[in-house]
Amino acid sequence: MAPAASLRRLYLFRFGFALVWAVLLFLTGSELSPISIALLVIYPLFDVAAAIVDLRTNGSTPTLWANVAVSTLTAAGLAVAVTSGIPAVLAVWGVWAIAAGGIQLIVGLGRRALGGQWPMIISGGQSVLVGGAFLLQTGAAEPMLTSLAGYALLGGVYFLISALRLRQS
Repeated sequence: MAPAASLRRLYLFRFGFALVWAVLLFLTGSELSPISIALLVIYPLFDVAAAIVDLRTNGSTPTLWANVAVSTLTAAGLAVAVTSGIPAVLAVWGVWAIAAGGIQLIVGLGRRALGGQWPMIISGGQSVLVGGAFLLQTGAAEPMLTSLAGYALLGGVYFLISALRLRQS
C-alpha cells in the first residue's frame, strides 16, 4: 500500500477514535471514575497502537519509536497519577502533550513530500503549547478532566483534515 493511502486510512481511524473518546470523556470526566480512568489510560495506548501500525506500513523511524516509548510511559504514568487526583493526571497529560506534540511536529516535517502534512505540523506545535496549559491547570482551584476531551477532539479534527488533504494529493 502506498504511504499516502495507508496514512489516510490511519488518520481517518484516529479521527473516529478521538471523536468517540472525547464524547465519552466529556460525559464521564467530571470526576475520576472507573470509566474515566479507563479512558485516560486507553488514549495513550491507542497512540502506541497507531504508531506501531504506522511503523509497519510506512517504515521505521526513530521518531515513531520515540512516540511508542513516550506514549507507553504515559499510559503507565496515568495509571499511577489517577491515584493522586485530577491535578496529577493533568500534569502527566501535559508532559505527554508536549513530548508527543514535538514528535508529531518532527514526523510531519519529515513527511511534507507526501502532502497533507501541514495539519499534522500545526497540530504538533499546538500540542506543545496546550501541554503547557495543562501543566498550568494543575494549580487551578477546580481542575477538570473534560478539557482533555477538547484537546483530543481538536487533534482528531487535524487527523481528519490531513486525511482529506492526502486524498487530494
